[in-house]
Amino acid sequence: MEFKERLKELRKEKNVTQTDISKILNVSKMAVSHWEKGNSEPSIEQLKILANYFDVSVDYLVGFSNQ
Repeated sequence: MEFKERLKELRKEKNVTQTDISKILNVSKMAVSHWEKGNSEPSIEQLKILANYFDVSVDYLVGFSNQ
């Protein structure tokens, strides 16, 4: 599974919106939407924040691991 799919899946499991994620990372909702569509990707620092927020590893988030 790719990052875009993992992000969307984790966001829906936690019942948060793209706007919620955008506020956590101080980016636009459109940036989160682009990530979920695979049009762009977050920075390493943003990946760390997302992994921490969703309580998963960065490896899981980017698809290198299934745990």
